[in-house]
Amino acid sequence: MPTEPASTQHPTDIPLKERLIVALDVPNTAQAQALVQRIGDGAIFYKVGLQLFVAEGPGFVRNLVTSGKKVFLDLKFHDIPNTAAGAVKSTAELGISLLTVHAVGGSKMLEAAVEAANQSKNRPKILAVTMLTSISEADIAELGLSGSMADRILSLADIAKKSGCHGVVSSPREASQIRRAIGSEMLIVTPGIRPSGEAEGDQARIATPADALLAGATHLVVGRPITDNPNPAAAVQAILKQMASA
Repeated sequence: MPTEPASTQHPTDIPLKERLIVALDVPNTAQAQALVQRIGDGAIFYKVGLQLFVAEGPGFVRNLVTSGKKVFLDLKFHDIPNTAAGAVKSTAELGISLLTVHAVGGSKMLEAAVEAANQSKNRPKILAVTMLTSISEADIAELGLSGSMADRILSLADIAKKSGCHGVVSSPREASQIRRAIGSEMLIVTPGIRPSGEAEGDQARIATPADALLAGATHLVVGRPITDNPNPAAAVQAILKQMASA
């Protein structure tokens, strides 16, 4: 049976500042700490992904939470249900707020992950990753998958909802379709955010901060436009200003 998600703040009630997640896609603690210090009070929420977590382990995450920041731990678990549940249980103890699993792991894995999160003391929200923002329609064809990108993403979002996940991760290009499909209660976290004039990099499906929010996203994950900026604190403020315009 699907696991009901824990009660959560309605997406429309989330303060704007908490809807921006700065991606700490850097190789070590020293660089991550330097970025957090330079940004200061400008940002509340930070994403820790595979590169930093594998290099430094859970200690940095604990310290970031202890300092009063919120953490989106983006490890994209994808394993058999029992193993995924165990991984969720261990990471929940770090005090994180959001945690990713792959929707293609299927409903049994998703339900096990949600149940493990809901039974933990901290109760982080489980986000199901639909399709990576680097994937294009050509990649779908190369993998031999049938149907369009949008069809596959909507199907995975539906599985995530039925499995009790608190939200999904998708590109901002599909956010409006997903919002219509899953309703207003679930989170939609969108990477692939590029302010006007920024280079696309390796992201295939991108949008500006304002467009992503208007499409139904609740949280925006922004990395290089902030972390590669000579003045990351100013970059954060500029993005928040664009978000406010939505």
